[in-house]
Amino acid sequence: MICKVFAIAAHADDIEFRMAGTLILLAKAGCEIHYMNIANGSCGSAEHDAETIAAIRLEESKNAANKINAVFHSPLVNDIEIFYEKNLLAKIGSVMRSVAPDILLVDGPMDYMEDHTISSRLAVTAAFTRAMRNFPVDPPKEPVFNQVTVYHAQPHGNRDLLNRFVFPDFLINIDSVIKEKSDMLNEHKSQKEWLEKSQGFDVYLNTMKNFSRELGNLSAKCEFAEGWRYHNPLGLCNTDSNPLRDILQSKFNEVPSGLG
Repeated sequence: MICKVFAIAAHADDIEFRMAGTLILLAKAGCEIHYMNIANGSCGSAEHDAETIAAIRLEESKNAANKINAVFHSPLVNDIEIFYEKNLLAKIGSVMRSVAPDILLVDGPMDYMEDHTISSRLAVTAAFTRAMRNFPVDPPKEPVFNQVTVYHAQPHGNRDLLNRFVFPDFLINIDSVIKEKSDMLNEHKSQKEWLEKSQGFDVYLNTMKNFSRELGNLSAKCEFAEGWRYHNPLGLCNTDSNPLRDILQSKFNEVPSGLG
């Protein structure tokens, strides 16, 4: 194992839309992958009740995680109930200490919906408090003192809550794994079928590819890419820490200065 990677997002299929290509490449490089959605998908249907759709989406997420042999961590709350509050932070903090990741992949800090934005804040604070013995987590876990480098994924659709394009700090070329990324996303059949019935054939997978292609257009080196931004390293890792660059050197592309 090269290192431990923990991907945390708000909802089932968020990881697949914005992070899965990078996770696939990291898994192929020998990293141990951990996968968690904070919310259970309870609002992701116009047909099923909350309990039924949450159960369906749980299995879909497990199936997607299994495709890269990821360790699956169960969701904690219902959709639209991701709040920045102590009880939920304590639960995520406990998982963070259990995993003790070297790399933490999280949602963007400004997104079109609050679940995404708050999940980012919770994950970062859980990492920040990993070594704080006097911050109680639920269930209790001993503090850990590992370095963890935090990267923010692109917001959904590459736009922030004011619909402004968000330029990433760097890109990961996912041309070689776009089919595997699509296969992971395709496990979320309840979402795919719901959107395709209402919006047209294959809109689900095509939307993901269009978002990835838009990022690929920022580089002359790839068609499809995932974008990432660096989180401030203070309290988390050394200032020069950049394990994504070190592990995925051949896939790593800085976004040209001046674009953003």
